[in-house]
Amino acid sequence: MERLMVERRRNDRPQFCRKILAGVALGPMVTLGLWLGGAGLAAAQTVPLRRVEATQLEAAATLDEQLRRFGGDRPAMIRAIDYSLRYLNTPAAAEAYRTLAVPPFTRDRVRRSLVRFRQLLQSTRSAEELRTAVLREFSLYQSIGRDGQGTVDFTGYFEPTYTASRRPTAEFRYPVYRLPPDLDRWPKPHPTRAQLEGIDGLQGAAGPLRGLEIAWLRDRLEAFLIQVQGSARLQLTDGTTLSIGYAGRTDYAYTSLGRELINDGKLPEAGLSLPVVLDYFRRNPAELDVYIPRNNRFVFFRETAGAPPIGSLNVPVTAERAIATDKTVFPPGALALIRTDIPQVEAAGQLTLRRVSRYVLDQDTGGAIRGPGRVDIYMGSGRLAGDRAGLINHPGQLYYLLLNE
Repeated sequence: MERLMVERRRNDRPQFCRKILAGVALGPMVTLGLWLGGAGLAAAQTVPLRRVEATQLEAAATLDEQLRRFGGDRPAMIRAIDYSLRYLNTPAAAEAYRTLAVPPFTRDRVRRSLVRFRQLLQSTRSAEELRTAVLREFSLYQSIGRDGQGTVDFTGYFEPTYTASRRPTAEFRYPVYRLPPDLDRWPKPHPTRAQLEGIDGLQGAAGPLRGLEIAWLRDRLEAFLIQVQGSARLQLTDGTTLSIGYAGRTDYAYTSLGRELINDGKLPEAGLSLPVVLDYFRRNPAELDVYIPRNNRFVFFRETAGAPPIGSLNVPVTAERAIATDKTVFPPGALALIRTDIPQVEAAGQLTLRRVSRYVLDQDTGGAIRGPGRVDIYMGSGRLAGDRAGLINHPGQLYYLLLNE
């Protein structure tokens, strides 16, 4: 997945807040949020995880209140675990753990940890009882974060839903494209975004993208955000629904629209969020032709027949139970615990930030997700998920769990 993120300046290097704010891996799924970018210490400098004792943590840090027997999402968490177990049985997982330099995270121990946690989800009767069992049977390893002190920057991403047409019309003019069958034979450097679709995003039929159109969007920013998120549900004008997912991309680094707006003095860095960036372009639509072409990376899609979004491990991602991290740093498919601010829907429909803990599975990555100080949380599909994802831009902590030997 890839994401549109707003890169926040650190003392060492810039970062972005997911997906234009978002985009997860440019792997299967892309995201939408403000990106913090590749914050953190270089993986080669130090081991990214250090063991911590449960006594060092406040009780709330390890209590996932969403996992209550009634009204909770234990079934969703169990499905997410099953997806990780499916991945861990693949040759890709064997190779990933062969090269992962994060002892003591072996593929076998991660697998056994997932199996036992799954059993506890089914047998414990409350979130408190689960917490007690976890702290008794598991060891916690905390990310050193971007500062070596455990500070991790969190953002959110989601699968957008937009209206689209199977045919171009005066209203629906901006395409999303299939993967060119000969992309692996394109000479490098690849064509830039402007060379592929034109400065205005309407010239794709004049070049190598001709005939690769899947559907047309009415809004250029929506078409671009799909590339950032890496997947989408399209409500077609003929009454049907089309789902698309990441298929590939051109070989360019990601450029954050949010960071470009900050650099040009168009928006302040303080308080930057996805809604702020979207509002800027709604008020200044002509600026899209200035800023979108600055991101030379171009993403291609495939039709997915209604399948759920797929993360970089080639398994589905589950809302609020899947995260994207740097897979050169952290163990793929592993069980983790996050602690950060996530928007909650109040009775009146308002979104209120609340500090929460969530058990999650590390199942995705992102072009701007680099180092031990960045995590992107998958928030689900649709508008509400997008509203919530766009408001996640806060520091927190990240822990991985391993079953005691």
